Amino acid sequence: MAAPEPGILLISDPFLKDPNFQRTVILLCEHEKEGSLGFVINKLHNQVLGDLMEVLEGCNFPVFLGGPVQKDSLHFIHRKPDLLGGIEIIDGIFWGGDFDLVLSLILTKELLEQDIRFFIGYSGWGSEQLEEELAEKTWITTKATRRLAFYKNCNEIWKEALFDLGGEYQQMINYPKDPQLN
Repeated sequence: MAAPEPGILLISDPFLKDPNFQRTVILLCEHEKEGSLGFVINKLHNQVLGDLMEVLEGCNFPVFLGGPVQKDSLHFIHRKPDLLGGIEIIDGIFWGGDFDLVLSLILTKELLEQDIRFFIGYSGWGSEQLEEELAEKTWITTKATRRLAFYKNCNEIWKEALFDLGGEYQQMINYPKDPQLN
């Protein structure tokens, strides 16, 4: 298992019951002594970007449910540091940047859906909270990849992340959400 640091994927245990994180994959973007921050990359919001921002009316870029914290905030990761700046999370994936420029480039169609992901809210942990959850085996960790961070079918990311780990993790793909119902 990979230690918590920016660029790690947190893959929820198959039996995690918390509805915010059941069968989720989180891209960890920040991990410091004070706490950690990341975004759920495999849960779609019920609205698209144009529904949330009047200036982008008609824009059908998907928006993901980044987590249960500050659900009134919008965040993004992207693959265009030459245009947008941002903090490099892994090779080729950046967090944040010039939001006004993002809006402008979407309107001029110079920024495409496959180059950026938007998140409502985020997933956050207080000091040492994530380490405690890792010790309890709430999360399976692995290095993030550009392929999974921008995977086309977000409903398959959890399974794909476990499949990529191989061995016993591949078996988890078929576990029922609630073993008591088996």
